[in-house]
Amino acid sequence: MSSERAELARLCSTRNWSKAIRLLDSILARSPSSIHDLCNRAFCYSHLELHKHVVKDCDRALQLDPALLQAYVLKGKALTALDKKEDALLVWKQGYEIAVRDTTDLKQLLELEELVSSVKICETTESSDHVMDASPCDTKVVISEDRVVDKSSTAPTVADTKTVVCEEAIGNSKVSSNGDTKLPNHNNKVENNKVSTSPLKDSTGTQAPKKPPKQDKKNKAKAVKEINGQAEGAANRTSSDESETISLEQTLFATKISKSSKSISLDFRLSRGIAQVNEGRYDQAISIFDQILRETPTYPEALIGRGTAYAFQRELDSAISDFTKAIQSNPSAGEAWKRRGQARAALGEFKEAIEDLTKALEFEPNSHDILHERGIVNFKFKDYNSALEDLSTYVKRDKKNSSAHTYLGLTLSVLGEYKRAEDEHLVGIKYDESFLDCWAHLAQLYLDLAYPEKLLNCLEKAIQIDSRFAKAYHLRGILYHGMGRHRSAIKELSIALTYEGSSIECLYLRASCHHAIGEYKAAIKDYDDVLDLELDSMDKFVLQCLAFYQKEMALYIASKANLEFSQFNIDDDIDPLFKEYWCKRLHPKNVAEKVYRQPPLRISLRSGRLNKQDFKFTKHQTTLLLAADSIGKKIQYNCRGFLPNQRQYRMAGLAAIEIAQKVSKAWRFLRNPKNIAKLVRKRDKLNMSQNRGGYCSTSTLSGSPTSSPNEDRVFSGISLSWQEVYNIAVKWRQVSEPCDPVVWVNKLSEEFNSGFGSHTPMLLGQAKVVRYYPYYQRVLEAAKNIMLDLKYVNNAEDRAIFLTDIEKLKKIEVASSCSDLYHIVGETYWVATRCDSMASQGRRLEGTRITTQNMQG
Repeated sequence: MSSERAELARLCSTRNWSKAIRLLDSILARSPSSIHDLCNRAFCYSHLELHKHVVKDCDRALQLDPALLQAYVLKGKALTALDKKEDALLVWKQGYEIAVRDTTDLKQLLELEELVSSVKICETTESSDHVMDASPCDTKVVISEDRVVDKSSTAPTVADTKTVVCEEAIGNSKVSSNGDTKLPNHNNKVENNKVSTSPLKDSTGTQAPKKPPKQDKKNKAKAVKEINGQAEGAANRTSSDESETISLEQTLFATKISKSSKSISLDFRLSRGIAQVNEGRYDQAISIFDQILRETPTYPEALIGRGTAYAFQRELDSAISDFTKAIQSNPSAGEAWKRRGQARAALGEFKEAIEDLTKALEFEPNSHDILHERGIVNFKFKDYNSALEDLSTYVKRDKKNSSAHTYLGLTLSVLGEYKRAEDEHLVGIKYDESFLDCWAHLAQLYLDLAYPEKLLNCLEKAIQIDSRFAKAYHLRGILYHGMGRHRSAIKELSIALTYEGSSIECLYLRASCHHAIGEYKAAIKDYDDVLDLELDSMDKFVLQCLAFYQKEMALYIASKANLEFSQFNIDDDIDPLFKEYWCKRLHPKNVAEKVYRQPPLRISLRSGRLNKQDFKFTKHQTTLLLAADSIGKKIQYNCRGFLPNQRQYRMAGLAAIEIAQKVSKAWRFLRNPKNIAKLVRKRDKLNMSQNRGGYCSTSTLSGSPTSSPNEDRVFSGISLSWQEVYNIAVKWRQVSEPCDPVVWVNKLSEEFNSGFGSHTPMLLGQAKVVRYYPYYQRVLEAAKNIMLDLKYVNNAEDRAIFLTDIEKLKKIEVASSCSDLYHIVGETYWVATRCDSMASQGRRLEGTRITTQNMQG
C-alpha cells in the first residue's frame, strides 16, 4: 500500500495524470468507499478536463461523506467548466453552509466563501478583454515543478504577454494515517517569477499557432492562479514584483524542460484531443490520438478518445476495435466498457451492449449515465422489465433528466401502465418544455390509446416550439388517416415531407390516402418514390415491398372505377400468387416475373375516368348516406386503441343496407308459393356449402364466394348462400381501405390456405397490445381448459403433442401465464376453440386458434 502511495505521489508530482488515474482505478477497485481517493481521482480528471468524470467522483464521495468539503470545491469547478454556473454556485453554497456549521478547516471555509462570492465577479469580468488577476474561480494551469528556468531568456511571446508559472506543489502531498494520499487544494505562498517562453511544440514537432485564437466569453473569465514557483534545482531563480499572467488559449512552456516533459506533453495532447472531440472536430481529434498511439500503442485514454471520435463519425466497427484494445490494456476502464456498449447498441447488438454496460457498472456502480444508457438499451432490446428497473432507479437519482423520464414513459406504456406512462412524459416536459422527443412520445401514447383531442393538443404545442418538427405533422397525418379523414391526412403528410423528404413512412401513408380517395396519379407517384428510396432497416423494406403491391392494386382499381360495382372483383381478377405474396408481405421478385402486371396508369385512367356528376349527390342519395353513417357507428368499439373512423362507419352502413336489400328480396321470393316448385327443381343444381368461411377463413369450398355479373337475376330466382351475403361486406371493406389486404382464402393456393388466418396479438413478449390485452386472461383460461380437456395440443407443423403426463396436467391447472404454458409444452403450439354446428347436429367445427410461440426464436 505504501509503495502505491509513493507511486501516486510521484505520478502527480510529474503531472502524469493518466497513469495516476489508472493507479487510483486499481486502488478504488479494492476500496470503492475511499473518499480521499475519489477526490484524488477527481482532481486528476480535472487536469485532463474530463469534467463529467470529476462530477461523478465528487457525487460518489459526497454520498459516502456529505461533509467532504474538497468534493464540493472540485465539483463546483467542474460544473463551472461545463458552463453550469448556477449549479456550481448551489454546490459551493451547500459546501459553505456545511463548512460554517461543522468544519474546523479554516482554509477550506475561506476558499468556499471566496468561490461563492467570486461567481458574480467572474460574470462581470467576462465582458472585459484584458487579462484578469487570479481569482478562486480560475482554472489552474499546471507545469512540471522540476523544470529548470533559464532566466536569461526573457523574450516576450508573439502576443507580448507575460506569464506566471502555476504549480500545485503535489510533490509535497501528504500521506494520512490510513494510507490515503491527500492532494492539497490550498494556495501556497506566491512568488512572481519572470519566465521566458516559447510557442508549444509537441513530441512530433508540431508547432502551436503563433497567434492565439480569440477567447470566447466562457474562457475570458479563466485566469491563472499564482502559487509557489520554487522548483528543485532552481535555487538561483530570482524574484520579481511584476505580476504576470497567461491566457488559457495560449499554452506556453518554460524554455528548459526536464525528463518529465514527455508525460506533460502526452497528457496535454490527450486533453487537446478530448477538447477536439467535444467541439465536434473529429478528424483533428483522430489525428492527435493517432500521434499519441504511434508513441504508446496501448495507451487506454487515447484509444477511448479515438474510439469516441470514430463513434461520432458512425465508424462504429473502428470505434469498437479501439474500445476493445483499451479494455485489453486496462480491463478496469469502466469508460471503455461503457463506450463499447454504446457503439454496440448503435449497431443493434443489444445483447452484447447490455453485457458491456453491466460490466461498466461493476467498475462504476454509482454511475448514473451508465444506468441510463443500459435502461435505454434494455428498452430497445425489448427487455422492458429490466428497462423499467434501470430507468426507475435512475430517475430517483437524477429527477430532472427529461430523456430518462420519457424512456420510462415509453417502457410503462408497453407494459400497459398507461396512466403512469403519461405522468412520466409530463414530468419530462416539466423539466424541459422544449424537448421535442418527449412531446412526440406523449403524442404517440395518445395515438395508441385513441385519445384524439389530447393528441391534437399535444402536437399543437410541439409545433409551437418548432414549426419544422416533421414528426408532429406525421403523427397528425396518422391520426387523420385513422379517423377516415384522408384529405386532411394528405395535407399534414405533405408538410412533413417538405421538412423530411426521405421519410418512407410519410410517403407510403400519403400514397395510400391518395389511393383510397381515387387520386390514382398522385398515389402511383408516391408509390414509385417509395420504391426508389434507399433503405436502412427491415421495417422500411417491408413498406417498400407493400408499395409494389399497392401500386398494382391502384392500377387495377383505376381501371374499374367507371364500371358497375358488381364488376369489381379482386378475388377473381387478381392472380392467387400475387394475393399470397401481398398478404405475407414477401419480396415481389417472383410476382414480378410470373404474374401478369397491370397496364400503365394512362391506360387504366382512360377506362376508369370518373365524370364530375358522379360526385354530386341527389336528395335520396344524401338521405341514404346519412342513414349509412348512423348505422355504421354501431361497429365502433368503445375501448382503448380504436379511433372513431367516419370512412369505416359509412362503409359498414352501406354494406349493411345492401345486405338488407338483397336478403329482403330473397326472403320475399321464398315466401311466394309460386316459386316453391321452381326452387325444388333448381335445388339439386346448387352447390350449397355447409362449411364455415369468411374473411381469411380456412374453407376450401370450390364455389365462388363472389357475385356474378348477372347476380340480380340470380338473387331474384334463388336464395342467397352465406358466402354471397358475406361477400357484399367484403367488397365494401376492400374499397373503403384499399391498402388492407382483404381476400377470400379459398381463392388462394391450397398450401397458403392451410392454417392461414388473420392474427390478433394480445401479448408480444413483455409488451401488452393496447387493443386486445384486456381479453388475455379470458383467452388464457380458455386455452388451459382446452388443453386439460383434450390432453394434447398441435405444434407448428400441426403434429399432436400429447399431454397425458399427470405432472404436466397439474402444472397446466396452476399456470398463470402463457409463458408457463409454453415451458410445459416445450415448443410453439396452438389449440382451437370449438363451435357446435347448427346445420349438422353433433358436428363440431374448429373456431379461433390460440397460439403461443417463442418470441426469441
